[in-house]
Formats: sequence, structure tokens, C-alpha cells
Amino acid sequence: MRRREFFAAALALKADPASAKTKGEWRNKQSGMAYRQLGRTGFMVSEVVMGGNTISPKNYDHVLAAIDMGLNYLDTAPAYGGGQSELGYAEVLKARKRDQLFINSKVSIWDVNRNKLYKDIFQSLEETEQKRLRTLALDEIARRKADAPDYFINYFNGQREELDAAALANVMAKQYGDRIDRGKNYRQIVLDSVDQTLSKLGTDHLDLLMCPHGANTPYEILNHPEIFEAFEVLKKAGKVRHLGLSSHTDPGGILEAAVKAKVYSAAMVAYNMVNSPYVNGAMAAAKKAGIGVISMKSARPFNFRAPRQTPPEHMAKLNTAVPGDLKPMQKAYIWNLRNPNLTAAISEMVTMDHVKDNVPLAAAKEKAA
Repeated sequence: MRRREFFAAALALKADPASAKTKGEWRNKQSGMAYRQLGRTGFMVSEVVMGGNTISPKNYDHVLAAIDMGLNYLDTAPAYGGGQSELGYAEVLKARKRDQLFINSKVSIWDVNRNKLYKDIFQSLEETEQKRLRTLALDEIARRKADAPDYFINYFNGQREELDAAALANVMAKQYGDRIDRGKNYRQIVLDSVDQTLSKLGTDHLDLLMCPHGANTPYEILNHPEIFEAFEVLKKAGKVRHLGLSSHTDPGGILEAAVKAKVYSAAMVAYNMVNSPYVNGAMAAAKKAGIGVISMKSARPFNFRAPRQTPPEHMAKLNTAVPGDLKPMQKAYIWNLRNPNLTAAISEMVTMDHVKDNVPLAAAKEKAA
């Protein structure tokens, strides 16, 4: 009984969901589940959505269980699970109706391809020129405070290297950009990637395409019209409905750039109690501009896989904000969902136990009362 009371009290902390009478595109709507509108897409999305990095043709039964509980948004990417995630979700789409779900995938190779192209050019330059370019790149990172403590949180191996490579590509683009065939290496890669994704998923369209996937700098959002050109081609062909982006690094700057671009309808960014002071203002601006925001890496600063390594001050702050007998991961999601500018929190649910822990966090408040 006491645990149920703690759970009900935690749910009461969440921002208000959309009214059941809200006009929008409702899918898999179930009583007792809370939904919010994903920006100008109009998609009414469950407050907790399904991450796809560990989904595969051999690991998807828990996804079906989450859908049966009212979850309605699935996230994947060509790179997830070594290419197995999209194939795993194909099995989900065979077992459940396509129109129950909003499907998002990404273009995983665009940014990697771009950084590699500039790296190849960089390696051909004289040492003095390399030093000059490195200095400019590091200066830009410092100016944006993209690597500031509690803002740059090391979510995965190689994250800092990605930031450095992206910043270097940005400063090189002004002088060496004409050496790259942008149509082939940017626009066409987006088109080809989506076709491959649709084939793997066994569907004829994506509700949302995120490109860039894993943007590191605002420059990438505002200086590559080839992305928007490819999106228009895909949209006219009925293959993609809306354009979004994702970012682990400098999420505040990325959201600000997305607002300026005036093309994006959604964004998935790293957002949690630790980095929130750097991101809150941009999230509010994004909502005002009609961009729906989904948070990722909500619990990673609390190092839920190795709680003894979690900085004590982080855990103390989380426990104060969300008191009661809940797991740190659950508290982290609840804290995020207190923000009315957030649409949903994505959860990489690997097992049925994760589904049982996390999907109920999207329960409507009145159900818990």
C-alpha cells in the first residue's frame, strides 16, 4: 500500500497531459494512459515512448506488451543493434496494426560520412594548417560552452571525439567545402537511407524522420539545405511525414538552431536534471515554435547501471525532487515529465521488467488517485 501511495504521489508531480478532447492524431488511445502533443506534427504521443537500440527479431515481445499498455511511439535507427533494430520492429509491425503506432527512424550515416570526408581532407594538409584549424574548432566549442561540466555529459564512448570532429568539419567547410560533392554525400545519402529503412521495417512510410541523427553543433542544422531538399522529395513521395532531429551534445544549441531553421517539427535531445539549466530556455522556445521535444538520457547522469558511481549530490537532488520508494530511473523520468514543454521521455526498455517499471509512469494522474 505504501509503495502505491509513493507511486501515485510521483505521478501527481507530472505536468498535465493533453485533454482527451484535444484535436490531434490519436493512435492506440487507451484509458488511463497520458498523452501529449508532439509539436506541430499533431501526434498524440504516450508520455513514455520506446527506444530501439536493443530491439531485434529475437527481442521484441516486451514491445508488444508496452503497446498493449497504451504506448504508441517506436524509435529506431539504421545503426541500432548493428542493423537489427529495424528488423525487430518489422516483427512488431507484423504483430500489431501499423496505424496503432507512430514510427520514427533516423539517418545514421549522414553526420559520420560528413566528418570522415573532412577528416580525409584534413590529413592531406600541412601541419601548420592542421594546427590552425584545430585551434579554430576548439575555440568554437569553448565559445558555445558545449563541453562545460554538467552540460557535456559522457553518454557513450567516443562522444567527445564526435564533437571535435563535427567542430573541425564546420570550420573547414568555409574553405574546403567545395571539395565535397554535396548532392552525392548529403542529399542522396538521406534518400538512400530512408529507402533502406522502409524496406527493413516492411512499411511504406515513416511518421517521423530524424536527420541529422546525433547532431553535435548548431552549424549542422543551419548549413545543410540538402537535408531539407531530401525531406521535401521524401514527403512528396509519401515516404516521410515530418522531419525531426536528435542530439546528445549541446542540446540547447541544437534546439535553438531547429527553431531558426523553421523546418523541423520534432526533436529528441539529451535532457535530465543535471543538464536542464542549459536546455530549459531552448525547450520553451521550441514548444512556442511548434517543435515537439522528446527527452533521452533522462537517467544516465544517475548511472543507474552502477549506482555506487553516481555523484552523491546528483542522487540527493533527485530524491528531494521526487521523494518516495521508486527506482532512480523511474524518478528521473518523472522529473523530466514535470516539464510542460516536454512531450515524452524515451526509455530504452530491454526487458519485460523494464516495461513494467517504466510504461506505468505514463499513467494518467486520475488513474493513480
